[in-house]
Amino acid sequence: AITAGEAHTCALTESGRVKCWGYNGWGRLGNGATSEKLVPNNAVGLDGNVSSITTGANHTCARTSSGSIKCWGQNGWGQVGDGTIEHKKIPADVSGLESGTSAVIGGGYHTCALTLAGGILCWGSSGNGQLGDGTLFDNKLTPVIVVGLNSGVTAVAVGNLHTCAVTVMGGAKCWGANTEGQRGDG
Repeated sequence: AITAGEAHTCALTESGRVKCWGYNGWGRLGNGATSEKLVPNNAVGLDGNVSSITTGANHTCARTSSGSIKCWGQNGWGQVGDGTIEHKKIPADVSGLESGTSAVIGGGYHTCALTLAGGILCWGSSGNGQLGDGTLFDNKLTPVIVVGLNSGVTAVAVGNLHTCAVTVMGGAKCWGANTEGQRGDG
């Protein structure tokens, strides 16, 4: 797998390791430093048990084979999900998501996870309601459940300022910014 952020790229190897390269401001490469890397470097502390990866604009997240989520990089809006706004140069555990997830999806400055029960949890910037918890301008430093979607979701897509989900019935639901009609609600 491969994923690209604003100015960095990460790959998931067949052996379950994460390698990142590019701009490393805020530690988004997960190698414990902040200097740019022109070739792939290992993200530290993941021990080869990663099953999927995602990037936001300036942060990166990994889902482990046990269903836990770890994130690193820029964290000024809480997009790392560890309960702080301190930038992380190495992978940090997302609070409350030590297991039970099936996917992690990074957006511009927020992140969402799909649970095994088909629910969606999101954290980070809420300036446009993109977390789906009914708040605006109330950033969440730890995961919150998307209102009305604690089950029955099969897929999630996260944009810069909005989020969408596909339900088991085949419908799509979107929330967050709608300045360009990106929610599709007319």
